[in-house]
Amino acid sequence: MHTSADTAGWEFWIDRGGTFTDVIGAGPQGELVVRKVPSVTRGEERDPGLTAALSILRDAGVAPDSIRALKVGTTVVTNALLGRRGSRVLWVTTRGFADALVIGNQSRPDIFDCQIRRPMPLYAEVLELDERVSATGEVLQAPDAFDTQTSLRAARERGCDAVAIVLMHGWRHTAHERIVAQWARDLGFASVVTSHEVLPLPRFVTRGESTVFDAYLDARLREYVQTLADQLTSQAPTATLQFMQSSGGLIDTTGFRALGSVLSGPAGGLIGLAQVGRRAGIGQLIGFDMGGTSTDVSVFDEAFARRFEHVLQGHRIAAPMLDVHTIAAGGGSILSREWARDRVGPDSAGADPGPACYGRGGKEPCVTDADLVLGLLDAENFLGGDMKLDRPAAIAAMERLGARLGTS
Repeated sequence: MHTSADTAGWEFWIDRGGTFTDVIGAGPQGELVVRKVPSVTRGEERDPGLTAALSILRDAGVAPDSIRALKVGTTVVTNALLGRRGSRVLWVTTRGFADALVIGNQSRPDIFDCQIRRPMPLYAEVLELDERVSATGEVLQAPDAFDTQTSLRAARERGCDAVAIVLMHGWRHTAHERIVAQWARDLGFASVVTSHEVLPLPRFVTRGESTVFDAYLDARLREYVQTLADQLTSQAPTATLQFMQSSGGLIDTTGFRALGSVLSGPAGGLIGLAQVGRRAGIGQLIGFDMGGTSTDVSVFDEAFARRFEHVLQGHRIAAPMLDVHTIAAGGGSILSREWARDRVGPDSAGADPGPACYGRGGKEPCVTDADLVLGLLDAENFLGGDMKLDRPAAIAAMERLGARLGTS
């Protein structure tokens, strides 16, 4: 076994998806190694990307501490949103504005739709405070410490574990948001997010939706980032860890937050698409990235298309990002019927148990099961032969779906 002193170090690029994780390792001599592994493996607590990286190093005969850098794109936040697996959020706002996010900007994406379905709010409860600051910063009414802390404590006892604080004119005059945030932290809320930190802009609805979004997914992201950072440090103390942001840039662990990570994985795919196109002399490209939980579509026309506002699953957020459209339709998306209409997703079987054909006990029929039954996949050569698919299990799952549809 060689030591890390024998090499200049390895770099790894990791795309952490909801079902599979892709890893590319670059060695000091220019060698490239590619691995694709399940994002969840029973009995394995280590991050799948890091596990694959260590496996590559082991096969190359070098020590774990030869890792020089990990650069990660992740759909952890996107998948948590698509599966509605975020925190129970308490939205704290100025009295009189409790319905502002439900009303929104009154836009109608389909003006001819007679049955508009609004997405369920990402917050579970609303707390209105008797406080107000004028547009010029004059304190018209300060929040009452006893009343506010009593209400925060009651919400905490009811199960709220995250707080999104969005006060009128709080984007510029931040004192009230700061003091309420400190009260919330003192009471033990796992996530406390203020609008002036997330989006210091005057537009109340956009600022509010973005802050609630960040609070809803903050704990999920921080858990993932901290776990990976700790595991990397234990193997390679000097290695650097960076994450891809929705804007296409890299950032360290301290600055990576939910609002800027929603397109972390897809952004990396679009940048890779553009680089391949440039090398091939092609400047106009369409990107289609179908994963296990979601599908990402993008366009590259000589330059990256960017946007500041983005609608994801009906929720409007504001942050610099590449123009990538994500829908909850991947290989692991569950097939069902709703209101006499066949439906794909948004629920996903994930990596474990995954689609029925994975042979891990999954019973729900998924897109991958349908593809296998239709002959679009080779059961013996899935993932290049690294994973065998269970065709009888897929057929059984599709037959159960057919029975349900036949009686609906």
